Amino acid sequence: MTEVKTWGGRPFWGLGYEWDPDWLLTPHQRDQRATLIDLCEQEMRANAERSDDELRFPRRNLELLGEHGFLALTVPEEYGGLGGNHLSFAMACETIARYGCASTAMCYVMHVVAVQAIMLRPTLELVERYIRPLGSGRIGTLSYSDPQTGGHFWYPISSGAERVDGTFRVHKKSSWTTSGGFADFYVVQTTSPDFTGYDDLSVFVVDAADVAARPALWDALGLRGNQSGGVEVTDAVVPAANLVGPVGDGAESNDEAVDPWFLTGSSAVWNGIAMGAIDIAKRHTTGKEHRDTGKRVADYPTIQDYVGEAVIDTNASRLAAYSVAGALDRATDDNRRVLEPGTTARAGYLHWCWQMKFTAAKNVTGVVDSMLHACGGSGYRRDLGLERYLRDGKAGWVMGPSNEVLRQFVGRSVLLGADAVDYWNRTVDERTLRSETGKLDPAGKRALAVRLLAEADAAERADPNRKVAGA
Repeated sequence: MTEVKTWGGRPFWGLGYEWDPDWLLTPHQRDQRATLIDLCEQEMRANAERSDDELRFPRRNLELLGEHGFLALTVPEEYGGLGGNHLSFAMACETIARYGCASTAMCYVMHVVAVQAIMLRPTLELVERYIRPLGSGRIGTLSYSDPQTGGHFWYPISSGAERVDGTFRVHKKSSWTTSGGFADFYVVQTTSPDFTGYDDLSVFVVDAADVAARPALWDALGLRGNQSGGVEVTDAVVPAANLVGPVGDGAESNDEAVDPWFLTGSSAVWNGIAMGAIDIAKRHTTGKEHRDTGKRVADYPTIQDYVGEAVIDTNASRLAAYSVAGALDRATDDNRRVLEPGTTARAGYLHWCWQMKFTAAKNVTGVVDSMLHACGGSGYRRDLGLERYLRDGKAGWVMGPSNEVLRQFVGRSVLLGADAVDYWNRTVDERTLRSETGKLDPAGKRALAVRLLAEADAAERADPNRKVAGA
């Protein structure tokens, strides 16, 4: 017999466990989900309304997660964590977004990704200073975006680091940093000291005291509590111990930790928002009756079609997310494997992570719209609670990497090979190069050749050992 899902000691008013893919979760993970649902019912869902109305950072919700160990969910038990894996993370993100607060869920995603970026290259100093204190409620976040490169967050051109007397002087500008101004520590990606090329990036942990933010400027359509505004680090002196991995490890860290964890967590958030919207639509349509016909709204075939398609599409997206999370777990021995630089595990599944995020973000956009249609005019009212899910869900498509970027990544990979994606700017597009130079007359080609030779001479003088594409 299927367990009854409860809400405040009574049967839950949305979809029951029979519509959740529980066969993929362990008993322990299901127990953790039950704890999260209780926290959402007791306090987190009500706090979501205040965060949305007042643009308030969901500090209390994150404190609740910390009190129950979830801020260290994916940290090994020997470091004071719960020892959770990628599937545990996906479950937690989906649950918080569905039953509680999507802003909290997104802050939680960025916190865990920051933690996992550190745990990719754990050192005694980093663990003692940033990982073990998570049990006391410390919050981290990731700062990788850049105002000059937009959604191409993997290239932070408005940043840099230099060596100074055994430390690093770090500067960073970020256009979007979740929990900006509220986190206790920030994992940032910059161009490396002695920067040599597009993929020469490094990762540092920067304390809150060295980060300037103006959260009062934050105002957005949805996810209004997550304070995802710009931050700036201006020539902060960062101890050498706060370098995560070796200098130049940023590209590998991006592919092996940041992207897989972020895309898994954010996809789960979009799936949670979609399921939350369906829950609200079920409660409303089964509870509202038209007196003239004696039918509930749920009795009309059109409404059944809306809800049926939404459940089918969302559960397909959930299964995709849980499946990819499971693959990442198998590749990393349930998140227990420590990878040396140059060794990869999650990176081999990156193209699956792209597909997972695209699917979840596309699905939630359609589901929140269709649930609004199913609820009619009542869905348009704020007191039903649906319109917040609608606004929050719209963030999925545009959050970097945006769906436009991801579908091109996948399409280019399929048609032209994985190297054609070239987001580390390593491969020359010979076809485009020939096409463009073919448009030049002989004088134009000579002028281009003179300019290129001058640039080559200057680059060679600046760095005689620099590798040149095509050489």
